[in-house]
Amino acid sequence: MIGRLTGIVLEKNPPQITLDVSGIGYEVDVPMSTFYQLPATGERISLYTHFVVREDGHFLYGFATEGERAAFRQLIKISGVGPRIGLAVLSGMSVAEFSQAVASQDAARLTRIPGIGKKTAERLLLELRDKLGKGVVLTAPSNAPDAGSDILNALLALGYSDREAQAAIKQIPADCTVSDGIRQALRLLSKA
Repeated sequence: MIGRLTGIVLEKNPPQITLDVSGIGYEVDVPMSTFYQLPATGERISLYTHFVVREDGHFLYGFATEGERAAFRQLIKISGVGPRIGLAVLSGMSVAEFSQAVASQDAARLTRIPGIGKKTAERLLLELRDKLGKGVVLTAPSNAPDAGSDILNALLALGYSDREAQAAIKQIPADCTVSDGIRQALRLLSKA
């Protein structure tokens, strides 16, 4: 299994890049969320990877964060959902947005992603309803001004239900930092 690659970006042809790792050029398919974070050609980068071996070939998928890779792995476990759909989902929304869509069972949000129809969206929501927080490290964009969504994502990643997390967040002051908010929410949830 190839879990991580660090090398020089040789080529960028969305959604695929070529990464030179000690003289070996790896072709890696990446979601657009990762593609937009890539440095210029000739610069060094590290990617978390998922390696797939099928009878028609070997395929390597790369991700900027562990959360993206974990979400991708959860997606491809679903019957009828392959790596192409997994990349499409992660290209169409961040991991935090995806987890919020699953938590709120928002099929309409998923059907806006190219390649995701109503039936596929409903299957994703059904299959991931109880699983998304497990093994997925949720990370919100660093420029997100709303600490509440970061706190919610952290609580969901720790295994609390959306209802429990929302109830705890309502009791936390709005001007609270993310780390303090998580601490306060955990205290509130431990008393319940």
